[in-house]
Amino acid sequence: MLDKVKSKIFKSRLKARIRKNKKEINKKISNFFEWVKGAELVKLDVCDITEDPVRPELDIEFRTSYGREIYGVKYKGEIHAVMCFAFTNKIPKSVKDLDLLSKDAFLQSALRDQKVGKIAIAYTVWSKKKGGGKLIVKEVFKMIKKSNHLNRLVTLSPLTEMARKFHLRNGAIELQVNETTQNFEYKKL
Repeated sequence: MLDKVKSKIFKSRLKARIRKNKKEINKKISNFFEWVKGAELVKLDVCDITEDPVRPELDIEFRTSYGREIYGVKYKGEIHAVMCFAFTNKIPKSVKDLDLLSKDAFLQSALRDQKVGKIAIAYTVWSKKKGGGKLIVKEVFKMIKKSNHLNRLVTLSPLTEMARKFHLRNGAIELQVNETTQNFEYKKL
């Protein structure tokens, strides 16, 4: 009889502890991603290329010339994620292709009211805070959909499993695997 009473007390205490811990965990998760709600997409003139884990060899001049742009997710005055992309009319298979195709699209834009390219090619993305990579992809995708000349968001990603998993997990489809890169396209988010 005494064992049954002890067992019942133990079970009720255990259930109470589980309920309390569940509430605390949910609260921490909510606070952890709260920054995402207040973040905004901003165009950047520069970024710290030493933080870029994908293509740190590309300098600021490369990232900002010939229709190439840098965007960041900003929250409380701090940049939490960065994406660099170029505007092209075709999908590049290498960084060299990206350079040539973005220059070509830039020169063609002189005939089209300075609207450079039809495809935004994201060639590097990194995050300093959990959830930042997914958020910047989502925000850039929204921006592209609002554009009157861009109709696609495609990546020029390195041949790594990490890049592949990131893009597939975030809703992209694999377009092609090249010699040194892979391309994914975001159709909807």
